[in-house]
Amino acid sequence: MSTYGVIGVGSIAEAIVVGLCDGVDDPPTIVLSPRSADRSAALAARFATVDVAADNQAVVAEADVVVVCLLPGNAAEILAGLAFRADQAVVSAVAGLDVARLRSIVAPATDVARSIPLPAVATRGGRTPVHPATPAVTDLFGRLGGSLAIDDELAYESVAAASATVAAHFRYLGTIAGWLTDRGIAGPEARRYVADTFAALSGELGQPDADFTALAQAHATPGGLNEQFARDLGEAGVYDEVRSGLDAVLARIAPN
Repeated sequence: MSTYGVIGVGSIAEAIVVGLCDGVDDPPTIVLSPRSADRSAALAARFATVDVAADNQAVVAEADVVVVCLLPGNAAEILAGLAFRADQAVVSAVAGLDVARLRSIVAPATDVARSIPLPAVATRGGRTPVHPATPAVTDLFGRLGGSLAIDDELAYESVAAASATVAAHFRYLGTIAGWLTDRGIAGPEARRYVADTFAALSGELGQPDADFTALAQAHATPGGLNEQFARDLGEAGVYDEVRSGLDAVLARIAPN
């Protein structure tokens, strides 16, 4: 079984570690970088197969597969200062760092792939987009709910851009809850009502061939309130702005 080394222990890295270890009969050995020291220490205390290395180079030295969860702004600089081996694999979760550049930075390692893990990997729920579908990246995310192989890098970057909509989704729900609060519903009750309303729809989203247009139509009775609200947002250009916002995110992470 591969030894995983994780460089950059933020929330996504934590989710990966939890998914690999929590409730697993034979969890892998994992070596964490000391960045976010409290989080790394807590994971090492929680799981017997997890340790914290002295520094990033020690992580690389001990790992068969190096999982990179650094922020885009300094990832290339940090990785360029490390010595990789030809026999190890690198799996990056860094937005905007394309495969060609990543390979040049981590040479002589050549088994290089990108991924877009989401918090659901902590419970091994959902598939993680990967590019290209190397054995190391598919094995890693096979342990975490599965992988979605994407051959074209621009298509992969588009999926990465789509993953940037999560905060906006919660802000949308927060706006609805805030509107209810302004009209006399206590804040906790308003938030619980909104959360329950949308959580109840998760079963419809879990279908393998979920058709969003059909689902919208199914919930929009002609002349009804859902139809009115959806129509008003469309006429206000809200859905066009969503597409424009996605274009802007894609331009940021894939400017070429």
